Amino acid sequence: MKAVALTRRLPIDHPQALLDLELPTPTPGAHDLLVRVEAVSVNPVDAKLRTAGPQPEAARPSILGFDAAGVVEAVGANVRQFAPGDRVYYAGDVTRPGSNAQWQAVDARIAAPAPRTLDAAQAAALPLVSLTAWELLFQRMPFDSEQGGRGRTLLVIAGAGGVGSMAIQLARRAGFRVIATASRRESAAWCRQLGADEVVDHRQPLAPQLAALGLAQVDAAINLADTDRYWADLGELLAPQGHVGLIVEPRGPLPLGGAYKNKSIGIHWESMFTRSRAGTADLAEQGRLLARVAQLIDAGELRGIARETLSPIDAANLREAHRRIEAGSSIGKLVLAGW
Repeated sequence: MKAVALTRRLPIDHPQALLDLELPTPTPGAHDLLVRVEAVSVNPVDAKLRTAGPQPEAARPSILGFDAAGVVEAVGANVRQFAPGDRVYYAGDVTRPGSNAQWQAVDARIAAPAPRTLDAAQAAALPLVSLTAWELLFQRMPFDSEQGGRGRTLLVIAGAGGVGSMAIQLARRAGFRVIATASRRESAAWCRQLGADEVVDHRQPLAPQLAALGLAQVDAAINLADTDRYWADLGELLAPQGHVGLIVEPRGPLPLGGAYKNKSIGIHWESMFTRSRAGTADLAEQGRLLARVAQLIDAGELRGIARETLSPIDAANLREAHRRIEAGSSIGKLVLAGW
């Protein structure tokens, strides 16, 4: 099968940073689907994994990629909920070969039927960021997905990125007043299109901008960009017994006392790979969440966030996608489709 693989850790502008290879088609395990991959999308974690850790063994190329949409070709002996021909989407498992290949074996419990109203490219933009936003807001943080935001304010730092794009929509649907941050005209416009009530500039001090909106404090915040940079500010801006959600590893130690202790602020970490990496008893929850997201997409309650599609799926286009992700200025999601 065709695959795009990592064989050496190199700067993304190097022509061998990612390579087109022919590799064996995987054999699905008892709980697996064998999926013919039609489209993939790229996330910051892809670029981080490409550059982190020791050099891969030359004899064992590493296939990156998590988000995918495609068609089930075969199912494992223990799979009952899917059959060959089903259209599925999923966010993958960091411990297994990724989606940048024509065929992928993936645990059926973390996959779901793809939204009927979206094509493969649009569907592939959704899984990882939808799971991250949903788990953070409604499973790590103590808010109900249907009514949990009523009467509450939520600050979304980096609202125009992939996770932010889904968090804005999910939070508005749950009833929050959503204040997103963005620093460019086009990214601010994107946040408003997704339902943000207000947009403030994260390159400027946040407190005066929130005060101008009549907000001395916010009930909750999710920091999707730079944990260290906004740590002190959020400690001051969050209301007593407020909550902060985080997804980015800090660069150094953070003071957990001070305002965070005095106001009993809840600190909540989210890693979308926790369930699959640890093989938790509730692994199938990710499949259920993706099925729910698909229902909401098809009902028109959520919208797709794919902004651009590159074709075909090959090393050159994946290098370009990684380059854009590393530049840190992406809006929504960048997708690759077709072989």
